[in-house]
Amino acid sequence: MQVFHTKSKVIITCNKRLSSYLLEEVKDLGYEIVRDFPTGVELNITLTECIKLNLNLRCASQILYCLSSFKANNPEELYREMVAIAWEDLIDFSGYFSVTSNVDNPTITTPLFANLKVKDAIVDRIKEKKGIRPNSGSDANKAVIHLYWKDSEADVFIDTSGETLAKHGYRKIPGKAPMLEALAASVVMSTQWDKKSPFVNPMCGSGTLAIEAALIATNRRPGLYRMNYGFMHIMGYDEQEFFAERRILKDQVIKNVDLQIIATDISEDAVDVSRKNAKTAGVDTLIQFEVCDFAETPVPEGGKGVVVFNPEYGERLGVHSKLELTYKRMGDFMKQQCKGYFGYIFTGNPDLAKRIGLKATRKIEFYNGKLDCRMLEYELYDGTRRPENERPVKED
Repeated sequence: MQVFHTKSKVIITCNKRLSSYLLEEVKDLGYEIVRDFPTGVELNITLTECIKLNLNLRCASQILYCLSSFKANNPEELYREMVAIAWEDLIDFSGYFSVTSNVDNPTITTPLFANLKVKDAIVDRIKEKKGIRPNSGSDANKAVIHLYWKDSEADVFIDTSGETLAKHGYRKIPGKAPMLEALAASVVMSTQWDKKSPFVNPMCGSGTLAIEAALIATNRRPGLYRMNYGFMHIMGYDEQEFFAERRILKDQVIKNVDLQIIATDISEDAVDVSRKNAKTAGVDTLIQFEVCDFAETPVPEGGKGVVVFNPEYGERLGVHSKLELTYKRMGDFMKQQCKGYFGYIFTGNPDLAKRIGLKATRKIEFYNGKLDCRMLEYELYDGTRRPENERPVKED
């Protein structure tokens, strides 16, 4: 089974409302899209081509290479189809694998049972062919097999990513209520930022938004921070393909950039965490960190950049009235100190958003975990409405 050189259906998954940003990323890498849907895109490529995608994508979660599609009405039929696959050509009998699934079948009450049937089929097949049972468990750091089973239709995939791509590998200290890196990258991509003008991030928390902005501006890809993927544990893997792609990542980093990225937080601990995360990502020298109240955040004059807030949403009891004042102060800060900029506030609380006191020019939909959120965009006029030819132009 030459999966590394055989084209098949490949599903790239992402979190809800990130698919439009993922779609643009995949197109920019030169891939032809078969279809797109709310939580991902479909391609028709080889497993080797998945290596480049794993190293480059900022907004993706998993990259799944389809091994087989079949009908299965119940667990017994699932097992029969699974045991017919030549697993001995894919998973080393001395290796380790795990199984994940997305199951919606009337005969299954828990996906863990479906996972067990898949695992049993793989182990039984390899034992029959090789005489040794491979190890299996829940860790996703080796070979990962994924089952998608809805009603009677089933697809079985190699998860070429293993651990999720949505975490970019540089954030060793997450901080308090951090924004997932894939979401932060999508948030940056959704703004009017041109990757040259100032990027100002008050209330920076663990620094994820500012760091992702620096990574995007300097073309640093997530694959620079990770050395283990699911595809590495499939038989037939050629490590030279991986290292060739990784050399391309290193060569395409933009050096000697003139950037103004400013990240502030009132918490000294948060700024310390941000600095450490930025250092791990190799962009600490590109970001100006300061400890201060957000209203004291330095905003470069005449920069015509963006200012991005990700404040608390007020989910905990007893903080709502205090946050009403904070949201009003954010609106005042943008109106008075960010003239000529585009302002953004990411929030999951529409009632608090009303306290900002500015009219949003766009409301961009996101989810943060399961929470329905909006990124509110404000064009902060400098006296009069800015002519079209003086506004930042995003580079594709």
